Amino acid sequence: MMRRPMHAEKKKVSKDAYKKLFNSLKPYIIPILISMIFVITSVVVSIIAPQFLKDLTNEIQAGSTDGNIDIDKVWDIAIIMIILYSIYAVTAFLSGYIMTIVTQKYGYNLRKEISNKINRMPLSYFDSHQYGDTLSRVTNDVDTITQSLQQSITMLLQAIAMLVGVLIAMFISNWIMALTVLSTVPLAILQTIFITKLAVPHFKERQKNTGKVNAIVEENFTGAIIIKLFNSEKRREEKFNEANEELHTSMIKAQIFGGMMMPIMTFISYFAYVAVCVVGGLLMAYDMGITFGMISAFLVYVNLFQSPLSQLAQSMNTVQMAAAASDRVFELLDEEEELNEDNKPYLLLNKENGVKGKVEFKNVKFGYTPEKIIIPDFSVTVEPGMKVAIVGPTGAGKTTIVNLLMRFYEMQDGDILIDGISIKDMSRREIRDIFGMVLQDSWIFDGTIRDNVIYSKENVSDETLNKALKDASLYHFVDTLEKKADTVVSGESSLSQGQRQLVTIARAFVENAPLMILDEATSNVDTRTEIQIQNAMDNLTNGRTSFVIAHRLSTIKNADLILVLKDGNIIEHGNHEELMALNGFYNSLYNSQFVEEME
Repeated sequence: MMRRPMHAEKKKVSKDAYKKLFNSLKPYIIPILISMIFVITSVVVSIIAPQFLKDLTNEIQAGSTDGNIDIDKVWDIAIIMIILYSIYAVTAFLSGYIMTIVTQKYGYNLRKEISNKINRMPLSYFDSHQYGDTLSRVTNDVDTITQSLQQSITMLLQAIAMLVGVLIAMFISNWIMALTVLSTVPLAILQTIFITKLAVPHFKERQKNTGKVNAIVEENFTGAIIIKLFNSEKRREEKFNEANEELHTSMIKAQIFGGMMMPIMTFISYFAYVAVCVVGGLLMAYDMGITFGMISAFLVYVNLFQSPLSQLAQSMNTVQMAAAASDRVFELLDEEEELNEDNKPYLLLNKENGVKGKVEFKNVKFGYTPEKIIIPDFSVTVEPGMKVAIVGPTGAGKTTIVNLLMRFYEMQDGDILIDGISIKDMSRREIRDIFGMVLQDSWIFDGTIRDNVIYSKENVSDETLNKALKDASLYHFVDTLEKKADTVVSGESSLSQGQRQLVTIARAFVENAPLMILDEATSNVDTRTEIQIQNAMDNLTNGRTSFVIAHRLSTIKNADLILVLKDGNIIEHGNHEELMALNGFYNSLYNSQFVEEME
């Protein structure tokens, strides 16, 4: 299939990415608000607690002068503080627990939505986008969103509430001491800006180099046979070592500059502690209403005030990461979908006489892009029960004809009729129930051989299954297995390429559709098996209208009609003998293959 050009350039986060992200969180607003209440409660409690610490310190300091400490009062204050910090622990846990449930539920529903979206998207999307990129959006990007939201929402709310609450508490306690603590804020902001400018380029370089290493590792795994075949291990190792060294260097630099944040922030905190003690001591010396308890409380406030500054910077970074990931996810969710045809009734399969199998192509015009039409005007009539072979050079439009017939793509002009009914009036589901397909690329999923052969059919008997395996020349192989058809197959090592192809052919036998499409169905089996499969295919297509796309022209000699395509047009048509007698393009193709096989 023709693929549209892919654009690999890195895009910036779109302006409405944040808006889409927050709009998508609206269904979860109630639990988020409940979590916010718990966050605010924990912040209020953590701000109130230092006031009791102040009273406790003053009580101990007052009693220590004459050795007469009121132990009962100390215990009363201590119990109150224990209760307050217990409330803090419980509310902090509950807020985190609720946000964990919310974000995981959000991720669960988002993955579900993407999965449903993929089932509604046209085949053209997958032909123009890398599978790995789509998979990354479903897994990595969704995980990034959920993890970032889980961290950032609680952290952001807590940091803002803590900053506001601590500022109010400090100014209520003593405005001079409050200004002393605030004097350290410009230092924190300046150091954050300075370190960010130093660290960000190295973090970007680290991500870039990580991508390089991952790409090389993937190439080494997927191309292991080719690497060994051409004795290229040393060259690949050198390439990996070079990329690994670059990653090593960038990671060290990123960690060094990134690691400077906490030590400098800690220094500013200690600086604030010293400033509070010095200013508090001076205020005490001049008898300006400052006590030891108040200084102790302000030391706690310093810690409570400095932490949110770091949390704000970190939470804003995680929100940005979530927005970038959501931009990719919502870009996928906004892709154009196939029209919903669930309400369309079946027009052929519900008829008493069933599907006869007459197929008409009428002046079909199609191009994967409007600028490049690859099928300008295609017309042919296929009578019921005919076996039609479609041949031609690469790019002639053979597979495209099948794509149009199955409505994987829509025609620009013209029409295709099945038993006189336009496929435009039929639902895609009915069309795909009418046709059975065996493709060149065999697709096997993890499961038993029985599951792979039966696939979407229900209530398939062992007799039907065994007959399909025999018709596909697979029964003898399956019978030698310990668990027979219930043997689990997983990955490419379980079955050979030819055996996987035979499974897909058996699947077509079980499907038992009224019309058949065979796209190079025997290309991955050996010559002896090909003869067996060819006989089975003759049985499968007997009495059914069938379309066979073939490159090995020797396999379609018995076709009722052979269509020779070139540049999207039928340049010759007829059976094998008629086309050979023309001594034209088909004759040239057939003889060239015969010569190659002889050589």
